[in-house]
Amino acid sequence: MPYTPILGTLGYVFSPDGGKVLLVHRTARPHDAHLGKYNGLGGKLDAGEDIVAGMRREIREEAGLECTEMHLAGTISWPGFGAAGEDWFGFLFRVTGFTGTPPDANAEGTLHWVDLAAVPGLPMWDGDRHFLPLVLDRAAPPFHGVMPYANGRPVRWSVSTLPR
Repeated sequence: MPYTPILGTLGYVFSPDGGKVLLVHRTARPHDAHLGKYNGLGGKLDAGEDIVAGMRREIREEAGLECTEMHLAGTISWPGFGAAGEDWFGFLFRVTGFTGTPPDANAEGTLHWVDLAAVPGLPMWDGDRHFLPLVLDRAAPPFHGVMPYANGRPVRWSVSTLPR
């Protein structure tokens, strides 16, 4: 069977001093599969849109920021992640330069600048705990992972890194 995942972006916006990251606390929609969890910003790629343009658009829509510097942290294949078992393939970015000021909230929930050291203690997808150290470490090499999901939980994590 061919692998035809939904393509998406996930961006982590770093504060100018590099000590905090902007996260959304998904609290706005009662039937949200992400309800109660903290997450980066992002979403589905639009038809005719390259992945960088999609990430810039999502950051603009969700946080009112214009990205001036961003780097691909890595990619993750999430077979079975969707609510109905859909496969997802995500491009994860570190946003290290931007203009603008984020609002207190968006359509998904409230926005928070979180100290990097506090991120592991937040409610999040179990699988995020595997890849977030690679994203939040700005010196980490690009990575490419696979994290199959079953019944809303990750069942495996494998990752390869590339030299800089």
